[in-house]
Amino acid sequence: MDKTSLINKIKKFGLNSKKEYMAEAFARNIGLLTQTEQDKLGNAKVAIPGMGGVGGVHLITMTRTGVGKFHIADFDTYNPVNVNRQFGARVPDFGRLKMEVMKEQALSVNPYLEIKEFPEGINASNIDDFLEGVQVVIDGLDFFAFNTRRLLFNRAREKKVYVITAGPLGFSSAMLIFSPHEGMGFDEYFNIIDGMTPQDQHLSFALGLAPKATHIKYMDLSKVDLKSKAGPSLNIGCQICSGMAATEAVRIILNKGRIKPVPHFFQFDPFAQKYRKGKLCMGNRNPIQKIKMFAVKHILKKNTDRKLKEIKND
Repeated sequence: MDKTSLINKIKKFGLNSKKEYMAEAFARNIGLLTQTEQDKLGNAKVAIPGMGGVGGVHLITMTRTGVGKFHIADFDTYNPVNVNRQFGARVPDFGRLKMEVMKEQALSVNPYLEIKEFPEGINASNIDDFLEGVQVVIDGLDFFAFNTRRLLFNRAREKKVYVITAGPLGFSSAMLIFSPHEGMGFDEYFNIIDGMTPQDQHLSFALGLAPKATHIKYMDLSKVDLKSKAGPSLNIGCQICSGMAATEAVRIILNKGRIKPVPHFFQFDPFAQKYRKGKLCMGNRNPIQKIKMFAVKHILKKNTDRKLKEIKND
């Protein structure tokens, strides 16, 4: 249904204006939020790059929370391999643009939304436009989109925009908050230096994202392949990511409670029944992180060597 048809359907329930619909649709938020806070969310603008595993859930979660304006970006289409974790991945929508599908999903919840689309994704030529007027970015980029993520986080800091990243790791979510006013920047926290190999970039991001790594004990690392950019994931982790990230986005938009930016980190793992939080002093330059980097690279190399041996024997 198009926006006009959706709004006409709302009117059949006696809600004849945006104000009336917003009051009815988000009435149950009141008590956890004040009406003034709910109105502020309705005027807030959130940017979500990526409409896949976590990005699509972020869009729907923030829409149902009452955020009224979005910038969304994605150039990819849905395929069968996305079914296990991506909100919009349904058989009728295979082959369709993720951004187009998720925009329809969001408008079906609130047809009064203002959504600006970036169908080419985000890049150096449109990053400023993507961040314009935005209070907070909720990162929905693919784990392996390192260069795009680095561009986004660094430019957001320059433009005084908060960025939240929550990664689905096993059954868990590991979350970091990057503030433009305090804490560490992306390159500083992850210890990014020129000349790093893609493997080292991806490992630096993974180890910095989850310093306590509750998921490692039950994840089969032999299924992680940095070269082919693939690894195990679950929609359960994506759902937890969205709950954690959306909570922090609300906190930032409403200035509601203390924000703890990096080097603070958070990971909630219901499978391991653990919640880990702390402060990673020096970020990935921390000596313990360097030891972890060496150990993980050794494990991944052993897995790669074993696979190659198996292929050779076959």
